[in-house]
Amino acid sequence: MSTPDYVTYHDDEWGRAVHGDVALFERLTLEAFQSGLSWLTILRKRDGFRAAFAGFDPAVVAAFGPDDEARLMQDTGIVRNRAKVAAAITNARALLALQDADGDGALDRLIWSFAPADGRPAPASLADVPATTPESVALAKALKRAGFVFVGPTTAYAAMQACGLVNDHLAGCVAR
Repeated sequence: MSTPDYVTYHDDEWGRAVHGDVALFERLTLEAFQSGLSWLTILRKRDGFRAAFAGFDPAVVAAFGPDDEARLMQDTGIVRNRAKVAAAITNARALLALQDADGDGALDRLIWSFAPADGRPAPASLADVPATTPESVALAKALKRAGFVFVGPTTAYAAMQACGLVNDHLAGCVAR
């Protein structure tokens, strides 16, 4: 049985279209932090992540230095993983470079360019939900070319699911 906070997230947020560079940067960051952990752990610490990472303002996060990294490693409100903290900072810098090259909304346009054509049947069970797809492999490669790290095909696909690029709610799910 799912917890009420997870059910609310599933029913009201997961799989809904997310747009905007800051919102997508937050989702990519949280999906990277989730790697190897339960999503519920990340969900319950989301407010802590938002506080620790300045509301996921990429300009602020990109300016984080060694003192900020040390502060984050002591912050019990987030998952304290040195590689994931460093990745969040690296990815903020990559986002700013992407915006410098392609303007505001550059991350939004990049990510959404990998949304698959609609028409895939609704999964009947969790066994029918893939961990990666050709689109998530391509998205991960494009993000890496843009300087992002900790964004493999599985993390990219999780972000695609969470941000509404794909609809992996099961057939008959109230949120489908």
